[in-house]
Amino acid sequence: MEASAEYEFAPLRIPPGTSRSAAATMLSLQSDVGGWELARLQLHPDGTRKVILRRRSRLSYLPGPVI
Repeated sequence: MEASAEYEFAPLRIPPGTSRSAAATMLSLQSDVGGWELARLQLHPDGTRKVILRRRSRLSYLPGPVI
């Protein structure tokens, strides 16, 4: 996890074969539990999704992403 002045970021990788609805559910849980929001999503030709989550630095007492 890296931090900037205002936000902290967490990179995630969602494996190929994960359905779109399952990936959306995973990211929704991260949002609800840890205060994360989607900053960037890249879908690669092999089906891998690279995700960057962010949250305000003041929320750092909340748990990190779990995927």
